[in-house]
Amino acid sequence: MTRTTLGAVLFDMDGTLVDTEPYWIAAEHALVAEYGGRWTDDHANNLVGNALLVSAEYIREHGQVPLPAEVIVERLLDSVIADIRRAIPWRPGARELLAECAAAGVPTALVTMSYLRFARAVIDQLPPGAFTTVVTGDQVSRGKPDPEAYRTACATLGVEPASAVALEDSPTGVASAEAAGCVTIAIPHQVPIAAAPGRILRDSLADVDVAQLAELVRERRRGGHADR
Repeated sequence: MTRTTLGAVLFDMDGTLVDTEPYWIAAEHALVAEYGGRWTDDHANNLVGNALLVSAEYIREHGQVPLPAEVIVERLLDSVIADIRRAIPWRPGARELLAECAAAGVPTALVTMSYLRFARAVIDQLPPGAFTTVVTGDQVSRGKPDPEAYRTACATLGVEPASAVALEDSPTGVASAEAAGCVTIAIPHQVPIAAAPGRILRDSLADVDVAQLAELVRERRRGGHADR
């Protein structure tokens, strides 16, 4: 029954699946300091959920880093991947929900603005086949908050966005998933996410299970709102 109502579960990565935002922020501080600039946590929080090239341009301007945006992205990726290989900080309930989706036969997608080489460093530490498909920032032409990444994931899985539940931790990611037409659960972490009609807020993925996700999809199909 769950499989016929819940088409797919779509996971953001940074801040939702893994708590890598502190790694990104540390990498940004180090890179800006290397070139004599000044970086703040407010600047770092402005980048949460953004496409990496957008973040890199922001770092060039506000951190006064005289490198091409593409080089800034690669420098940040090198640093964060090294941190991930030392210790991977899973978010509460994330691996458990992935395992439950697999047991219920519900397709899953990783939908992240990080690049594939970073996503692979995370995926390699999960059971084989944990994700049915992966959509990364270097595979789309328009990053979040544009809906392209979520629409791509749904098209690849062969499901309608209205039958898919997206899990996101940032306003940028939530905007992307909502614009794609997905049922969207916001789990604020590094930055706050405002309440809005039809938007579901949770404190943790430990508060979420497949039966609840299926009910949210059914409620959407009935034309109801699931704000809570």
